[in-house]
Amino acid sequence: MKMRVGNGYDLHRLGENRPLILGGVKISHHLGLVGHSDADVLTHAIMDAMLGALSLGDIGHYFPPSDPKWANADSIKLLEEVKALIRDQGWQIANIDSVIIAEQPKLKPHLKAMRDRVSQTLDLDLDQVSIKATTNEKMDAVGREEAISSYAVVLLTQT
Repeated sequence: MKMRVGNGYDLHRLGENRPLILGGVKISHHLGLVGHSDADVLTHAIMDAMLGALSLGDIGHYFPPSDPKWANADSIKLLEEVKALIRDQGWQIANIDSVIIAEQPKLKPHLKAMRDRVSQTLDLDLDQVSIKATTNEKMDAVGREEAISSYAVVLLTQT
């Protein structure tokens, strides 16, 4: 069996008058992520990991921020497109391991909903999707509550 591993990373600034969406789940918070799309750092990191595993570039190549078509795009819809691209190449996801780094809001109550949304979108069993949350101990832009970031690792197997 052939296997490929990819990793992804994303970071977006926090700002006013924006929704906070992580893993396709809208979370109540006074600040949201700023970006051309919905700025869902978790979903973006997962997509970059999927693409990276097959040396297919990154999400900026497929959904460039310079293209108005992707303004305020729902990242879950973009994830569906990347899923189709991976499957068209003859690969499937074995598992995803990811972490969101944020000082606020506390994400533990939302992790199950994020896992549900990502696993359903990718047609995976819940135990194939790990989403964790941590803080940056008040260090750097994430620690100062200026941004939220995410890392993801994806294992693909050839179908």
